[in-house]
Amino acid sequence: MGSKNKLKRFKENATFKNVVQPNRQEIAEGSFSLKGNWNDHFGNDNPIVLELGCGKGEYTLGLAKMDANKNYIGLDIKGARLWRGAKTALEENMANVAFLRTQIELIDQIFDENEIAEIWITFPDPQIKYKRTKHRMTNEVFLKKYDRILVDKGLIHLKTDSEFMHGYTLGLLHGSRREVLYANHDVYKNEGSPKEVLEIQTFYEKQYLEKGKPITYIKFRVN
Repeated sequence: MGSKNKLKRFKENATFKNVVQPNRQEIAEGSFSLKGNWNDHFGNDNPIVLELGCGKGEYTLGLAKMDANKNYIGLDIKGARLWRGAKTALEENMANVAFLRTQIELIDQIFDENEIAEIWITFPDPQIKYKRTKHRMTNEVFLKKYDRILVDKGLIHLKTDSEFMHGYTLGLLHGSRREVLYANHDVYKNEGSPKEVLEIQTFYEKQYLEKGKPITYIKFRVN
């Protein structure tokens, strides 16, 4: 994508009522007004579902269409990517969708304790090299952040094409005696996966499937 196109999307994001872009200063100072008040943004008390690394928002939008009684927030640092999801949500009058541009590691400073009902982690970078362990989105540091913002018995969903990420996460969960509710190492060949796993496919997921890569899924709790 050309730089002019990116700049155009950045400018449009600033005008979209469903895009929130906090700056690091207000987060660091603890003055981010939506922390603890995200339901005010949606104008209701419905449960909030958060997708981390949402890209163009395909999964956030797909989930929101399946259940209008929940609010959905897609989070990504790439503004030019989430622009697509935000624009689609506005065009289709999807009032239960918002997009948040920030770093994932800041989530416990952007959301309050017990503010999120569910978290979806869709096709994250597995960060296979050992020195990249700290960036894996299911490592112990991230799990503690999720625990902080999730309601009691809140759910986490991991959908990935990476068998490494699938195995790493299962091992960590079992080792820490956290509750694994469901695990499937090939959702399209093995029965039992929920419809939101089977019926929503991102652009990249379709590419993985064309290459014959199995898609894995885990549903678990950290509290």
